Amino acid sequence: MSAASVQEKLRAARADLAERDGVLVAFSGGVDSSVVAALAHDALGDSAVACTAKSETLPAAELDDATRVAEEIGIRHEIVEFSELDSKSFVENDDQRCYHCRSMRLSAMFDRAKELGIDIVCDGTNASDPGEGHRPGLRAVEELDAYSPLLEHGVTKPEVRDIAREYDLSVADKPSMACLSSRIPTGLEVTETKLSRVEKAERLLRTWGFEQFRVRDHDGLARIEVGPDELDVALDPDFVRAARDHVADCGFDHVTLDLHGYRTGSVSPEDEATEDADSEDVVANVFDADYPS
Repeated sequence: MSAASVQEKLRAARADLAERDGVLVAFSGGVDSSVVAALAHDALGDSAVACTAKSETLPAAELDDATRVAEEIGIRHEIVEFSELDSKSFVENDDQRCYHCRSMRLSAMFDRAKELGIDIVCDGTNASDPGEGHRPGLRAVEELDAYSPLLEHGVTKPEVRDIAREYDLSVADKPSMACLSSRIPTGLEVTETKLSRVEKAERLLRTWGFEQFRVRDHDGLARIEVGPDELDVALDPDFVRAARDHVADCGFDHVTLDLHGYRTGSVSPEDEATEDADSEDVVANVFDADYPS
């Protein structure tokens, strides 16, 4: 797609948003929703609001990122709190869990929008998303009639990243991040204990310098996945010792390393179809990392 075509899509999306009286953007702080927030702020100024849903499935680091990126954009940032764990359908963790989760999140967004006198809730679904396998979350977007400007104007994932760079957004190359519940295999119950230990373990990996990783929770067994460019580092004896001891301290009975490396949807294909195909370009600066003894 030519740069001119991307600019045409950008102008059309911005003009479309400008015709609205106001919008609330379902804002995770990822690249898709950040671009929508930037477009909405350009088009509507103070009549555009970014809103992040805070729950047990959102890592604290992601909420911090969302707050920071909203400040970069200059858009008003609201936070709504709710718990997916209140939903039996979500906790049971069947192949429609992502649908239940998205429905709850968007419903919370529409409730906050109503409080603010806003009729329209936007999300970051882009034109590449519908073709990426089983996506039950998209059904929730359609059912609740959220507006997806990137999808509406044919903006693909690579184009989203180009637009993010044009806006000089710090998340332009950020890999997509599925919620913490995607680390739990389909059919195993989602609990606060599991979500908490996964978040703690992944915080360790982030602190140690890894960029692309997941800690899968198999009822107390931690299966660590890292990106293919980082696998040699994960096999280093110092990392093995640190992971064995400190990941176990997060609440796991056993700690393992998956030699296949990071794969989207390796326990829940229907959720992590959203994860970013561009992530293989990320090379972590982990070779000089100091691991605790």
